[in-house]
Amino acid sequence: MSTTIDDVDDLHSLLGRQLESSGWFDITQDRVNTFAGATDDHQWIHVDVERAIADSPYGGPIAHGYLTLSMLSAMFLQVLTVRQASMAVNYGLNKVRFPAPVPVGSKVRLTATVASVEDIDGGVQIVLNAAVDCTAASKPVCVAEPVFRFYR
Repeated sequence: MSTTIDDVDDLHSLLGRQLESSGWFDITQDRVNTFAGATDDHQWIHVDVERAIADSPYGGPIAHGYLTLSMLSAMFLQVLTVRQASMAVNYGLNKVRFPAPVPVGSKVRLTATVASVEDIDGGVQIVLNAAVDCTAASKPVCVAEPVFRFYR
């Protein structure tokens, strides 16, 4: 369930608040292969299923860390809606880490807290403390500080 606010300026009211978690997203081999093709990152640990089963310390193929990171935008759309924003953009990342692998066949979801809110020219910028959880891991598989800008 998404946290919904009406106006860009209402983002200030979310400071320090944990947002609802996103839904679960499937990490399939097809998704991993598509990402590999889009980024030209065909490392065997991601795309060679037989070798990953035989030689990987994870017992099978795992998703690219950057695939997990790239899914932040889709997951974020499920956790926050600003009805009267004219535009929202990903402004960047302050930091990111991948503490655990994401095995193919698992699912991931986003949980996030609004860490900072500041006015910018024409809108409001927020920074999240974001964690991507995985059904196959006991700790987050990605922790990041994504920066989003919402414009009036």
